[in-house]
Formats: sequence, C-alpha cells, structure tokens
Amino acid sequence: MTGMPFLKMHGLGNDFVVLDARAVALDLSPERRRAIADRRLGVGCDQLIVLEQPTDADAHVFMRIFNPDGGEAGACGNATRCVASVVMDERKTDQVTVQTISGLLESQKAGMGANGLPIISVDMGLARLDWREIPVREACDTNHMPVALGPLQGPVGTNMGNPHATFFVDDLDAIPIVELGPKLEHDRFFPERANIGVAQVVGENRLRLRVWERGAGLTLACGSGACAAGVAAARRGLTGRNVDIVMEYGTLGIEWLRDGHVMMTGGISLAYQGQLDHSLLT
Repeated sequence: MTGMPFLKMHGLGNDFVVLDARAVALDLSPERRRAIADRRLGVGCDQLIVLEQPTDADAHVFMRIFNPDGGEAGACGNATRCVASVVMDERKTDQVTVQTISGLLESQKAGMGANGLPIISVDMGLARLDWREIPVREACDTNHMPVALGPLQGPVGTNMGNPHATFFVDDLDAIPIVELGPKLEHDRFFPERANIGVAQVVGENRLRLRVWERGAGLTLACGSGACAAGVAAARRGLTGRNVDIVMEYGTLGIEWLRDGHVMMTGGISLAYQGQLDHSLLT
C-alpha cells in the first residue's frame, strides 16, 4: 500500500494525526482536513498536525494545527509535546524549539514515562491576561469576566496562544459540559470564540479539569487549557503557581513562572503509524 505516511499520537488521550510536509508541501483544504479528522470516515483525531519547515532560524520545526472543523488553531500543548518528541528522536537531542503561528515553544526531555516514551516539558510562552489579548468584546476584569450560563459563573480569561475561559466549580461531575460548552464557546462576549474549561480544586495545588475545545468539542485532555487553568487558579488564590492538573487519563504539571511564562510537563504516546489513502487527500 502506498499513500501519505502519518503518525497517530496522543497526550493523555488528546489525540493527533501527524503529517510531515517538510519535504513536500501538502494542499489540505478545510474539506480534506475534516475528512482526515473524521472518526468514522477518516483516521479520526482531536487535531490534525502538519509539520513544515520553520521560518524562524531559532526553530527546528513549524507545527501547524487544524481542528476537526477544518479551522486553524494557534496552540496545542499536548501536540507540542508529541511533535517535540518526534523531532528530538530525529535530531538525537534532548532539546528542540517548535514554531507555531503563536510563537516559539522551547521543549526538553524531563524523564521517561512508564510506557518507555519520554516525558516532555514545554515552555508554553506568556500567559496573556489583558481583555484585549484574550480577546473579549469589552473592557473587564479578566479574573472575573461577566459571562454566565447555568451553574457556570464569572470565569477567568487567559490567552495561551488561544483564548480560554476557566470556570471554577465545587462538583465537576455535576456540570453538563457537553450541553453548556458549545453555547459558551460561541458566546458573543468572545469575538474569536473560546475554549471553555471547568475546574475543581481537589487538593492542595491540585485541580481536576475538563475542557470543551473551540472547534473540537469535549476532549480527554487539553494542554493549553491546563496551562490556563493553572494560571487562573493562582490568580484566584486557590492554589500556588505550581499545580497538578488531573484529566481523564493522566496528570499534567503546570508552573506559572515569575516571568509570566507557563511551563507544562507530561508524557506522550505513539498509538500507531500508517498511511493515508490518496482518496483522503484528493
């Protein structure tokens, strides 16, 4: 069988189809992106990742991110860890820099996981907190934004290369996020839509988190959402600046550094390798 080689990878269940377009460019229309991401008719993934040649001399790879709806995303922390691991193996190094449309992300190995694959730490860049940077429709205190729907009230706004609204609740399991998430994602207060995080403090410097991702829906994990939740909890005084974020299939370590950057550390997994049939690319 001949076709386009791909990797199927995931970070804590947040899964990706990774295509390599560094040697030969790919013409991926929104329709083709949706076809590949379709879990019944394509391969299926939370995000489609395309590797390209970097345009910045300090970067080792350019990572382009597409949501299942075909739209382009600015950041994906779990995908960054997966891509960094691939490029580290290629270059036989423990440090690489990944370029995205939102900036450069420095990555390094931080150990080995129980699955024999590396644990990767990524500098996700500055947490942007101003209302214009998130962005939202009007000036407000981004630590208590005027957005509410049912039990979800007054979220914290953070931009981690993409916009996030993090709501804190007492009982995460009682929140119908599949019902509320899409409505809040498209709330008129968010002109570029938003990722909707729902978090519960479950211990000292420890949160549980679920995220309705913009353009992707409810995912098993969200790296940029975990970064946003860690920053939000620290801003609210609910935790310190170094927290564990517990999701369905594992935990991410998040540290909000004093210089404003956010470090994310967690494991990655390679599910399988395959080849896309040409019908998905034409």
